[in-house]
Amino acid sequence: MMMFLLSACGKQDLQEVKVGEVTRSIFYAPQYVAIEKGFFEEEGLKVELSTIAGGDKTMTALLSGGIDVALVGSETSIYVTAQGANDPIKNFAQLTQTDGTFLVSREKIENFSWDMLKGSTFLGQRKGGMPQMAGEFVLKKHDINPQADLELIQNIDFANVSTAFASGTGDFVQLFEPTASVFEQEGVGHIVASFGEESGHLPYTVFMTKDSFINENSEVVEKFTRAIKKAQDWVYASSSEEVAEVIQPFFEDTEVELIATVVERYKSQESYAKDPILDEEEWNNLQDIMEEAGELPKRMDYNELVDTSFAEKVTE
Repeated sequence: MMMFLLSACGKQDLQEVKVGEVTRSIFYAPQYVAIEKGFFEEEGLKVELSTIAGGDKTMTALLSGGIDVALVGSETSIYVTAQGANDPIKNFAQLTQTDGTFLVSREKIENFSWDMLKGSTFLGQRKGGMPQMAGEFVLKKHDINPQADLELIQNIDFANVSTAFASGTGDFVQLFEPTASVFEQEGVGHIVASFGEESGHLPYTVFMTKDSFINENSEVVEKFTRAIKKAQDWVYASSSEEVAEVIQPFFEDTEVELIATVVERYKSQESYAKDPILDEEEWNNLQDIMEEAGELPKRMDYNELVDTSFAEKVTE
């Protein structure tokens, strides 16, 4: 009876943190591990997770107080700051450190080379978003002018890109997992390259919050970051099959074997950050990619928008 009462009191004492993720994705596996393995609860936190489609909507929820923490691309903090936010946004814990998309071809290609995209119809991602910017950065890296060397389609909503390709639009498409692997299983397309491997390390998906929240809840932010670090360590110390089993409740319509395939692909190219520290080199790479795409309002000082104090402390 005493043990039950103590346990009940502990549960009641958990501090709630409202987190909004920009989409539901296996790309965010460590976040779901932190929830399912009880790492947040070990830190005295209860995470209320909601999925808010679109970076703009996620940031609106953060700025308005609808959520406490946003999991979204770092570029959104740059956009918001450039517009003159009254309460500065701080990136405090990095979750993914590469682009998460893959190049999928309609036809099977034995010996792929990037110049095969020249003269093709390429179904890209929404203009201004990080997937599109990273995609164009990689094309230019391989001497492909996205506007001149191929037919670039990027006016299709994120949710409908895969459907458009499956319906016959495009010779190549840029896709997230697990759609890329599903298409490969079904023979709809074939994964031929990784944009993540090609674009290098960058703060692709980061936990961020308002400066005022950090000032008023520094212990909560530290505990939250520590739970993420525990999850990052666990993901890399465990097999992809174990990770898939743990996060499967977040992907009930996806077979656990497919989840494991996707997790292994992301682990092998180190898309999951190994610690929550967002370093300055990654920050500069992000801004270089945005600048190359013509989407950078102005270069933002690393120390103005990034707070690594919590990540460094829990990584010591």
